[in-house]
Amino acid sequence: MYERYEPPSDFLKGIIAEEVTLADGPLAQANLNLLIELTRDADRANRDWATMLLSQEGGDTPAVRAVLLVAARDEDAVIRAEAALGLASRDPGLALPFVQEALRGNTITPPMLEAAALCAHPSLIEDLRVWAEPSDNAFADKLAADALAACLRAEPRANL
Repeated sequence: MYERYEPPSDFLKGIIAEEVTLADGPLAQANLNLLIELTRDADRANRDWATMLLSQEGGDTPAVRAVLLVAARDEDAVIRAEAALGLASRDPGLALPFVQEALRGNTITPPMLEAAALCAHPSLIEDLRVWAEPSDNAFADKLAADALAACLRAEPRANL
């Protein structure tokens, strides 16, 4: 039987179930602050979920960007990728160095490939060519191909 991957934190489970808001109401800022705090939690699953949720729902403030920059240096590749994706959706230039580094590694995660597509920078082309080669993971192959296509479309702009 398939075991569902959930964070241990009831607070994070509340955000996932849309029972806890980050956008509206008197508790929104306190909730956002707690979410930010959980991006530094000792529990890897809490850090992973908190980073992903902050990336998706945390808005675009200097504080959120600062936290995502820290998370982009996490020891865990999945957390780094979630943070890079959050940065790329806000400011592709901030995410670019993290994406470049990840693409040169031995493994890659889907969120990092999504971040590469959002960065759409010609400097990613050669590394993405490697990741776009057919593998046993059709989903990752498609993400890599989409990211490569986005970077190839951006290449002429870089030469202007």
